[in-house]
Amino acid sequence: MLLTAVLLPATEGGFTALNPETGTTSQGETVEEALANLREATELYVEEFPLTIASRPLVTTFELPAHA
Repeated sequence: MLLTAVLLPATEGGFTALNPETGTTSQGETVEEALANLREATELYVEEFPLTIASRPLVTTFELPAHA
């Protein structure tokens, strides 16, 4: 099963990882650790709440005015 991972730099260092299909989140000191932790959290989630994924999420960006 191919899922999406969004990684954000954490203010305290390391990374926060999010899987938008399930809403699971995790963290790690490195990208690799954050992904491994997210994979584990998502596996546990899917064991309890099986997924039926009809389509992949669309990930994009958007811009706010500089004064916002």
